[in-house]
Amino acid sequence: MLALSTSWNTNSNKSGKQIVDEIKNLGFDGIELCFSHTQKDIKEISKNQYLRVRSLHNFCPIPDGLPRKKALPDCYSLSSPDNNERKKAVKFTKRTLLTAKKLKARAVVLHCGRVEIQDFTKKLINLRRKNNAKSCQFDSLKELAVKERKNNKARFLDSVFLSIKELSGFAFDLGISVGIENRIYIREIPDFSEIKIFLDNFSKKGVGYWHDTGHAYILEKLGFAKHINYLKTYKNHLLGIHLHDVKDFTDHRAPFNGEIDFAKLKPYITKNTIKVIEAHKPATAKEIISAKKKLEKLFSDLSRDDTRTYSSRKILSQ
Repeated sequence: MLALSTSWNTNSNKSGKQIVDEIKNLGFDGIELCFSHTQKDIKEISKNQYLRVRSLHNFCPIPDGLPRKKALPDCYSLSSPDNNERKKAVKFTKRTLLTAKKLKARAVVLHCGRVEIQDFTKKLINLRRKNNAKSCQFDSLKELAVKERKNNKARFLDSVFLSIKELSGFAFDLGISVGIENRIYIREIPDFSEIKIFLDNFSKKGVGYWHDTGHAYILEKLGFAKHINYLKTYKNHLLGIHLHDVKDFTDHRAPFNGEIDFAKLKPYITKNTIKVIEAHKPATAKEIISAKKKLEKLFSDLSRDDTRTYSSRKILSQ
């Protein structure tokens, strides 16, 4: 039922076998491969007999020529107006999709790039932490962030639309679903309303919505879209969910170690939803085991829903 993202225990000192063994010992039978894996890691992970790869997080494996520390999900941007960079992003995303096919995973999770404006999010978080969320300074900065993003987004949305159009067809032919993840930074794509653009145009080609609990919760705390509204609005397209908690604007904590009420998410999740705990260190093994037990209890009586509109012709048979 639950998978654990390898983002919890992947580093340059661990082999693929060590990563898998450590997660198996926590009681999991599924994993999501994060974006920090080398080809060598993946080869070793593919040999394991006890953990099924449920999903991959783009880019996986790391793009050619990049060290692990620089191999972030937006190291090449799917929304870049620079066509050379955008084509690289598409190329390495296709390689991730082919890897997902080889590993018999159901889905690939995408970051869709960003609008190239300054990063307002961290500044707003710092003001919020100082209890200045209702101050004129906070309101002015938030208004400026929304305005700058709106005034500059068109060409970046055009670019990412071209990228997803190409990738959705490629993924559909492979029988792999593509999850468009909600993002945490204001300048990133998509914002709440832009998710609909992707789903309206590409859901019939296997593109679905991938919900991230921590990202949505932090944006709600900053006064943007409410966390639960993401799920209410896009529940019929929900492909998967990253489950992690938030405390004092720090995300990727183990579930039930922060401020999120996970019980409120339950009405929007089905048995078919890919459920991934995406906790990062310093979350402990003990915290993750506890979170796994609580989530399994919470989700124990979920219904099955095979009517999701993103489903491709091959996905439901996997």
